[in-house]
Parts: sequence; C-alpha cells; structure tokens
Amino acid sequence: MLFNLDMIQSVYSKIPSRVEEARRQLKRPLTLSEKILYSHLVEGSQNQVFSRGSDFAEFNPDRVAMQDATAQMALLQFTTAGKPQTAVPSSVHCDHLITAKNGVEQDLPTALQENKEVYDFLSSVSAKYGIDFWKPGAGIIHQVVLENYAFPGGMMIGTDSHTVNAGGLGMLAIGVGGADAVDAMVGLPWELKYPKIIGVKLTGALQGFTTPKDIILTLAGILTVKGGTNAIIEYFGEGARQISATGKATIANMGAEVGATCSTFSYDDSMARFLRATGRSAVADAADAIADHLRCDAEIEANPELYFDRVIEIDLSTLKPHYNGPFSPDRSFVINDMAKSLQEFGSPETVSAALIGSCTNSSYEDLYQAAGLIKQAIEKGLKPKAPLLINPGSEQVRYTAERDGLMDLFKAFGATVMTNACGPCIGMWDRL
Repeated sequence: MLFNLDMIQSVYSKIPSRVEEARRQLKRPLTLSEKILYSHLVEGSQNQVFSRGSDFAEFNPDRVAMQDATAQMALLQFTTAGKPQTAVPSSVHCDHLITAKNGVEQDLPTALQENKEVYDFLSSVSAKYGIDFWKPGAGIIHQVVLENYAFPGGMMIGTDSHTVNAGGLGMLAIGVGGADAVDAMVGLPWELKYPKIIGVKLTGALQGFTTPKDIILTLAGILTVKGGTNAIIEYFGEGARQISATGKATIANMGAEVGATCSTFSYDDSMARFLRATGRSAVADAADAIADHLRCDAEIEANPELYFDRVIEIDLSTLKPHYNGPFSPDRSFVINDMAKSLQEFGSPETVSAALIGSCTNSSYEDLYQAAGLIKQAIEKGLKPKAPLLINPGSEQVRYTAERDGLMDLFKAFGATVMTNACGPCIGMWDRL
C-alpha cells in the first residue's frame, strides 16, 4: 500500500471541527477551497479571518512531491537539516531527465546511463530518509500522484508547476520551489498568500468530440495567462459531476497555464470510482464518511456570486472542440476556425509532429479516446503525414493500454511509443 491511510484518516478526523469553526468565524457558507484551507492552517491560526488576496497564512501540507530535476537541490538541502526522516510523506519521481528520441526501448537505457549519478543520489537519499522513490520509466509525476497519493480534501505541495493536476481528486495541490518543499519536509509551516477564489460553474454535459480539455482551453481564453494569479479556481455544478476524475485532472492541470494557485473540484462519485479502481477503496470509504465536508456548501452552488470573487459559467452542452496557440496558451479558438486563425496570425500550417501524452493528457482515458480515432483512420485507409509520438502517463497506464490492445493499434498506425515520462512536452526531445 503506497498511500498513507493513517495520515489520510488523521486529516479527515480534523476536517469536520475545523470546517465548523471556519463557518463560525466567517459567519457564512464555505466553498470547498475554504474548507481545505482552514483545515490545514497551523494550530492557533484557525480562529483568524483572512482577507483574500492580501493576507498571508501558514499551512501544514499533507504531502510533498518532487520531480528529478528539482529534487536534487531540495534533497541536498534536506540532508543538512539533521532530520532522521521527512516530517510529512514525500516522494521523488524520475520523469524529467529522459530524452525522447527513438522510443522507450532505446531511450530508457540511454537515460539510465547518462543520468546515473543523479538517479543514484536521489535513490540513496530517498532510501535513507523514508522518501518514496519512483525510478525512471515509472511514469510522469502528476499521473503517478493521481493514481497513488492524491485524496479528496488534502493539501499537497510539489516542486513542479503542474502539481495542480491532483485537484482532479479534490485536493489543493500547489506548485512550489525547492526551499518551500524542504520547509514542509522538516516540519516547518508553509506560507501562502491567502488566495482569491474564482468559481467556474459547469452546466449541461459534453457532446460529441468535445472533451474535458476543451473546458480549460476555453477558460484560458477567458482568463488569459494572468487571470488566475493568486487565485484558486473551484469548479462546481452538475456539469462538473459528469466529468471523470482523470478529466477533472486535465482541467486542474492546465490551471497552471492561467497562473492559478491551484484548481479543485468537489468530491463526487467519479472520484470515488477512480479511487476504488486504483486500489484505494479504503480512501474512498473514508471520504464517503465525511463527504459533505469535501464539497462546497449547497448555498454556494445556489448563489455563487455571493461567495466567489468572480464567477464564470460554461455550458458544456454547447461547448465546441477548441485548440489553443501557437505561442501562448490563452490564444483560444474553436477548431472550426483553425484554418482562418492560422492564416490571420501567419502561423505554420504544416504539422511537423504530434504528441499524445504529457501530464495533461496521458491517462488511460486519453489514450483510449485517441485509439478510437486511430481505429477509424485505419479503417478508412488513412495514414499519418507527420511523426506521431505516444507518452503514457505511468507504467499502470502503459500496461493497461497494452493489455487492451491500444499499443498494438498505435504501432500499427506508425506511432512511436516513448518512455513513460515528460519527453517532448518539456523539450526533452532529440528530434530525428
């Protein structure tokens, strides 16, 4: 069992009383974000009223996650602290240093050789201080965290901007620098400017080829790359409850592209199903027992304008497939306007490569949807005109996709399966 059930149960034991105290202090209903924030304030400060966007508050995160590029200095600093082990559960994930070139069969052995010194250091320090170590090829940090560590109502910090991905399971997961991670690992409070809260109401249901990714692509066009700065984006509404946990994670993941502190969703059946499907039925049972405290209060959904700093409504029933870019993630266009917008901005019109993967879209659900389109293309005799790269998000995703025949389908279409790592998305790509 990788997840720490005792820690999660300890967190859950405190949430009800902390939430009730916050209601008394604020004298109003609470958003989910406020419930999690107040539940993780350091002892002695839970009776204070914090001004959103200006006051600073100190928190006790439940977990720390680090990727191999940023973990090196963080762990080096931690070793000087004189601690026998980390104060909170922590993990290291080797996903950033693997260069994509020829496919997993060649790229992974090359990375193991080229980065041996780094991997040996991270592995030995992790073993000494009780830190979970995910070896090269195990998967992308954020997908691995979602499958193993994330839990509704928790607070996690991670040394990567897309740590926010865990918001798909109802966490407040926030990207930080290595120094902040070390503070948490040695047991010091972690300081954060108390964030504003943007409410995004999702109505209706996704139709046709529209996916959860289109929700955040649309929102990026509304907020721009700076619109979420110093704010939590909290999604709510009937539309939110119809999105899978991995779909929610995709949306939360790209909150980083609008500058948000993090994003989150209220606990629902899709999260419970995902927890059970990934071997965490005990976590789902514990969450079910305090489910009302892992959701925004009913009054919030009924009158969101009274409680959020800004409210944005998106009707999923009328939402169209979108694409964003190039050059900036807030250049958002309906896919029907792609040709027109490319010509208008003088953008390249030839696709030189396509990537299915990254921490944003590398779950089994993503690969399954892509495989469905590829199957149709093969049946119609179509062939790719540009290199197609597949990056599974984790070994669990890769194994499941291979078991179900998706990998054979990708290869039959001429795709190259890369290592379960970040690869081209972060520029770790030696293009042939």
